[in-house]
Amino acid sequence: EIVDGNAKMTLGMIWTIILRFAIQDISVEETSAKEGLLLWCQRKTAPYKNVNVQNFHISWKDGLAFNALIHRHRPELIEYDKLRKDDPVTNLNNAFEVAEKYLDIPKMLDAEDIVNTARPDEKAIMTYVSSFYHAFSGAQKAETAANRICKVLAVNQENEHLMEDYEKLASDLLEWIKRTIPWLEDRSPQKTIQEMQQKLEDFRDYRRVHKPPKVQEKCQLEINFNTLQTKLRLSNRPAFMPSEGKMVSDINNGWQHLEQAEKGYEEWLLNEIRRLERLDHLAEKFRQKASIHEAWTEGKEAMLKQKDYETATLSDIKALIRKHEAFESDLAAHQDRVEQIAAIAQELNELDYYDSPSVNARCQKICDQWDVLGSLTHSRREALEKTEKQLETIDELHLEYAKRAAPFNNWMESAMEDLQDMFIVHTIEEIEGLIAAHDQFKSTLPDADKEREAILGIQREAQRIADFNSIKLSGNNPYTSVTPQIINSKWERVQQLVPKRDHALLDEQSKQQSNEHLRRQFASQANIVGPWIQTKME
Repeated sequence: EIVDGNAKMTLGMIWTIILRFAIQDISVEETSAKEGLLLWCQRKTAPYKNVNVQNFHISWKDGLAFNALIHRHRPELIEYDKLRKDDPVTNLNNAFEVAEKYLDIPKMLDAEDIVNTARPDEKAIMTYVSSFYHAFSGAQKAETAANRICKVLAVNQENEHLMEDYEKLASDLLEWIKRTIPWLEDRSPQKTIQEMQQKLEDFRDYRRVHKPPKVQEKCQLEINFNTLQTKLRLSNRPAFMPSEGKMVSDINNGWQHLEQAEKGYEEWLLNEIRRLERLDHLAEKFRQKASIHEAWTEGKEAMLKQKDYETATLSDIKALIRKHEAFESDLAAHQDRVEQIAAIAQELNELDYYDSPSVNARCQKICDQWDVLGSLTHSRREALEKTEKQLETIDELHLEYAKRAAPFNNWMESAMEDLQDMFIVHTIEEIEGLIAAHDQFKSTLPDADKEREAILGIQREAQRIADFNSIKLSGNNPYTSVTPQIINSKWERVQQLVPKRDHALLDEQSKQQSNEHLRRQFASQANIVGPWIQTKME
């Protein structure tokens, strides 16, 4: 029939071939062939205005549907917004030319035939439209394949990125853990509570600021690892094996070590702060007690070293002894404070106080000074008691001196009065009586001189005791105003008056002897003259 030129049969065969190989295999949403192709056209042209594909004849007369199909898949080839519904020839020619030039779809239709026909040939339009379907479907399949390849590549790249991110994140996290653990394990005590408070504040910053992001990084790391392994498994790829030492288990072990160090560090910080608070309290207590003690001891050494007892009287020395006894009581009361100071210093040493050297030096100085004060106190008591005994001895000597000096002084004054007393005698017997009395007085002078020496010896003994013990006697004998100088002065005066009295008595004796001689002469003459006178008178 083909050879015979039977056009109808030939066209029928051609249509059958077109239908079988170009249209029949079209399938869109469970519809196939003509219905599938129509549905595909409707889906593709739905967004375009003035396009409403309901069939394969009049719906294509204005040419907008052809342009819409091209624009939907290749928008750069058609300026759809410039097309006009009332210019179908231009629209059709534009679509045919673009399809032939850019899409390799032969020009199967003529624009004028379509426009001038009331009902365009359905099979011709269906055949031409199927070319669009296959052109765009093939491109779509190629694009899909390319997309799949790109997707595979993207997945692989993403997996590579996840592996790199895991490695980097694991390295950074392990490095941070490695850097942080020594800091948390550092138990170097600080000197002051302020420094430890700063450490505690740093630890709290670590807890609040530095650790939370690392916790998130750790969680994200585990999520990324699990996600990566899942993706590799779904892609039939080998499981990801991190570098040595960067496994999730390695990170978990490092993190567990970090947590243990962190817990121990916090406990140590709190204990160390409590220890420093205790140390600060003890150190402040030590300073207060030491300051009080040092203020109390100020001037005490000088007071104990003074030798005021050397110029004191017996009453003064007794007052000084009572004052010293009061000081000894005060000293004994302060013994407890010194022991407390020493105990606190020892405790500060045991607790490893940072400023222990200065505390020990101050404590040692206080203890040394305390020993010196104790020694000086004992020495002063001995000196006061010794001086008291010496002053009592001197006082007894002064009293004895006074008891003996007073009568001796009275005796010398009486003697001086007697030696200077004017005498009037008329007879030799009277002067001889005075001489005898004076001789008797002179015979007592050696004993008187011995008494004088004994009295002066008492004074010398008192002075010797004072000089030997460096006691500076203040003033004269409190029991008498008769000084050794007065006694010596009066004794010298007596010594001077005795020879004068001797001369006076001897002169008077001589006068009385002369007078006695004259009286005797007168008496003898009276014995001669008297009878003569009597005779004459008779």
